[in-house]
Amino acid sequence: MILSAPEPLIRVLYDGSRPDLRDASRPRPVRLYVWEPMPRAEQDAPAPLVFVSHGTGGSGSEMRWLADPLHAAGFRVVALDHHGNNFVDGYEPEGFLHVWERPRDITFALDALAGEGPLGPVGVAGFSVGGYTAAALAGARIDPRILRAVLTGELPLPEIPEFPGVLEALRAKYPQEEAARRTLEGAGGDLSDPRVRAVFQVAPGVGSLVTRESLEAVRVPVAIRWAGADTITPYEADTRPYLEHIPTASGRSIGAAVVHEDFFAPEPADPTAKVRAGEEAAAFFLEQLV
Repeated sequence: MILSAPEPLIRVLYDGSRPDLRDASRPRPVRLYVWEPMPRAEQDAPAPLVFVSHGTGGSGSEMRWLADPLHAAGFRVVALDHHGNNFVDGYEPEGFLHVWERPRDITFALDALAGEGPLGPVGVAGFSVGGYTAAALAGARIDPRILRAVLTGELPLPEIPEFPGVLEALRAKYPQEEAARRTLEGAGGDLSDPRVRAVFQVAPGVGSLVTRESLEAVRVPVAIRWAGADTITPYEADTRPYLEHIPTASGRSIGAAVVHEDFFAPEPADPTAKVRAGEEAAAFFLEQLV
């Protein structure tokens, strides 16, 4: 049984290179939940570090099912709240549509932590759109052509239960041309971070928007776990591209009857799904980072 880790240290950093989505005169906030490893007398080098990225509309504070087993395995664990896409301080349409800002949050946090002292080997774990976030740090890129088709209505935007009408909200916030420009600006850029040595995805999202070429170029180990009955990030649209096109990827279903909601619902139909995913994430990073 995995014992609960202590309560995390909560820190809020500010990225001056990007604006707050509610007040452009302020810098973008990046909230961290930090679980420091238990000190070990024989350990001279810094402990391996694993970042944890939440699903859309979630929070790093609810990712204990990944953080606890990682902490118990000896890792330094840092979960984040992605600005505009977390329930702690509210939603903004860009937080849901500009998903490429999420990996930038982790690179920014990595830079900040590196400025405070040496870092151990780095991995990233993510759930749902957090799975995309992790993959983007290994080189996955969004295809701007597909994104443009979604913006123009040529392709449907998958339903986002946490923010119905998100496209309309973006257009209401900015003139239509500016909304399109803001959404496409930087979407297809390379967000990889050479410090990231391994990636663990749980029910990953955005698989239908990433380019095959970028996935084929990923070189770090990638482990994937998906929910067999997932209708939010279904296997064919979202998991299969990562699994089939990343040459270093391997994975399996966490259960044929497991649904996406089993990873965050107060009363999941299968409460063991996230427990098993967390334990397997810890085992994967112990193999890849230690």
